[in-house]
Amino acid sequence: MTTPLTGTSPIATNTATPSVDRPDMMGSDTFLKLLVAEMKYQDPSKPMDSSEMMAQTATLTQTQALQTIADQNKQTLALQRSLSAGALVGHHVSYTATDGTTQSGVVSAVQISAADNTSAAVIGGESVDIARITEVGLAG
Repeated sequence: MTTPLTGTSPIATNTATPSVDRPDMMGSDTFLKLLVAEMKYQDPSKPMDSSEMMAQTATLTQTQALQTIADQNKQTLALQRSLSAGALVGHHVSYTATDGTTQSGVVSAVQISAADNTSAAVIGGESVDIARITEVGLAG
């Protein structure tokens, strides 16, 4: 049996971390450049094996498909964050201020940036990154 929440009891806490950029991973552009360089500088008397060429082309196709899936996941995550941020309007939240102290207040608006997929809550006229919110409760 569940007990309904009343008053200003916490509804949710935030423990998520921002997305990780992996510049050390080889992308499809790098793979394609390597494949073209291999073909360009191959020994004319010993051309590349056609089955090897097909395997490398298949690998490129898989890499591109995985990149497409990763891009779609990134867009889905951005949409999910925007929807979650919008649901905070009117709720009482606690957050970690830039000086390290814990502050609280009611979210009056949410600012969503499509350029870098970030969301910020407006609390008492101050813009607070959603990732800094540590507790969400009902406004009382």
